[in-house]
Amino acid sequence: MKGFKYMILFCGGILILGPLFLLLTGSLLDGSELMEKLGPVFGADCGYVKFWILPDYPTLKPYIELLLDTPDFFVMFWNSVKEVVPALAGQVVVSVPAAWSFARYSFRGKRWLFFLYVALMIMPFQVTMVSSYMVLRKLSLMDTHFAVILTNVFSTLPVFIMTKFFKTIPNSLLEAARLDGAGEARIFFSIGLPLGSSGILAVMTLNFLEYWNALEQPLTFLKDKALFPLSLYLPDITEDKAALALAASVVMLLPAMLVFLCGQEYLEQGIAASGLKE
Repeated sequence: MKGFKYMILFCGGILILGPLFLLLTGSLLDGSELMEKLGPVFGADCGYVKFWILPDYPTLKPYIELLLDTPDFFVMFWNSVKEVVPALAGQVVVSVPAAWSFARYSFRGKRWLFFLYVALMIMPFQVTMVSSYMVLRKLSLMDTHFAVILTNVFSTLPVFIMTKFFKTIPNSLLEAARLDGAGEARIFFSIGLPLGSSGILAVMTLNFLEYWNALEQPLTFLKDKALFPLSLYLPDITEDKAALALAASVVMLLPAMLVFLCGQEYLEQGIAASGLKE
């Protein structure tokens, strides 16, 4: 029975890691070998796709072409950085105090306001796209990086998740701090932020992965291709640049993998929603 479980897990791992392995090894194929194996995918051949374990003649030519002869790639990479990093920083400034207020204070309309946050959170981007477009156009922010940044800064998902974390902080700890003379601001910065840091980092990790690979918002709010992020680089590549596309996919995957590996522990804590208990 134990061996059967391991077999199921092994098969599942192969299904998950198989595409990633083909991506890594495929990025080492030159153009001719790639078309020989994947020609039917691009309509260049009527035969069958030929899968591979390792390239017959591995080459770094796609990476050299991408990193040395493709300046557009670096422009779009920098555009992604300029859109993702400020959005995450803005979420910390906006969402963390909002989540703390929902978790630790009582005020009139709190229940309905939080319900509104939840309702906005479950709405897909297509529902709010038109209203967001009209607001950004009125503010003359269309076709700028701020159009993408602002819509992400005021996302409601971080507030929802971080509220759960802040609620796990014992009331007795906060009351003890108040008895010692600590003000509300001191409690927030000295107790709330340190104990809620796991939730904050979990949200930042999730949102980085989402915004780094975003397609709909840049396509909706940006018209100038000079402002396009890296997530829009691959759809613009033609089939004769398939090897370049695989290499670009690997390079684009590296920051997301690095952030995921660094934030994996916090993601697990976010899923478990663990915290201090009285």
